[in-house]
Amino acid sequence: MSDLRDEDAKRDLGDTFRRLIAATGPISLMHYMGESNARYYNDKKVIGAGGGDFITAPEISQMFGELIGLWLADMWIRAGRTEPVHYVELGPGNGTLARDAQRAMKRYGLQPRMFLIEGSRRMRDEQLSRVPDAVHYRDMSEVPLEGPILLVANEFLDAMPVRQLVKTVEGWREIMVAVDGDGNFVETPGRQPMDSAVPEARRDDPPGTVIETSPASATVMFEVAGRLANQGGAALFIDYGYTHGRSGSTLQAVKDHRKIGIFDAPGDSDLTCHVDFAQMEQIARSRSARVLGTVTQGEFLTRLGIRDRAEALADFAPQHRDALMRARDRLIETDQMGDLFKVMGLTANDWPDGAGFSE
Repeated sequence: MSDLRDEDAKRDLGDTFRRLIAATGPISLMHYMGESNARYYNDKKVIGAGGGDFITAPEISQMFGELIGLWLADMWIRAGRTEPVHYVELGPGNGTLARDAQRAMKRYGLQPRMFLIEGSRRMRDEQLSRVPDAVHYRDMSEVPLEGPILLVANEFLDAMPVRQLVKTVEGWREIMVAVDGDGNFVETPGRQPMDSAVPEARRDDPPGTVIETSPASATVMFEVAGRLANQGGAALFIDYGYTHGRSGSTLQAVKDHRKIGIFDAPGDSDLTCHVDFAQMEQIARSRSARVLGTVTQGEFLTRLGIRDRAEALADFAPQHRDALMRARDRLIETDQMGDLFKVMGLTANDWPDGAGFSE
């Protein structure tokens, strides 16, 4: 449950935070991020070149969703075509990925029930315009327990609230949000010792070190991996992030396709952090799911044949060749989305290896 009052729902979120801080003291940065994104995703048109704040891979090209759908169909076919089977997407955006994946899956005889996990009524309406047969749930707990799941989460984990911990001369403390004398939000170390929340290997890091953890992302991964282990299936998590431990804040805010300060527009900008895929893999293994690996988006899509697909589409519609090649390059080139974005694959233990995770 939110700490913010229902009557504050339509007020300026920054003012609501200021009243809360004045009444109870500094709030955690994780609280600030969680409340801000909850308001943002519920109220705003967030995705798209026109009117949104950012654009995601499915909106760049149909090739992205099609290749995801083909990957899922290939996994399902080689696992024995078990029915019933469920497509599950976390944070489906505008529904574009689900629509393109559904079209590709159908060509290979895979017609799963389409479950979209989405809390925003406005975004649900947008998704249904593209996938009319979709069933919406607020969380994974409502997805049927019988039959394998084919799960996709594209740019979902990056928006999960992140706890930042900073090493001070007194030990590890959580980074909090306070208000200065001019009414501006500022970061400040909390008073509560947080050494127990820091991995033992990091506890002796020098003062000033900042590390990030995401309890919300860990909870999602714990549930998804457990479902795969118990029900069968496969999952793809696609997001920007890193595969080896790192220090420093990755928190950023985006509005109108440009970066702004994280305190500039609470509830009116997209707050995200890079995903720690090494930690996500560790959690998945703890639940007895099989980790196929984590590779760059460029490697994954190239191995799935995006270059051939782009050529085929260009041959069919030569007037769109330049646009198709630009979209392909944006998805896979190292100086665009190709290296920063990663793809992590998970399966049940008795499911086959997945294409794209090795040469």
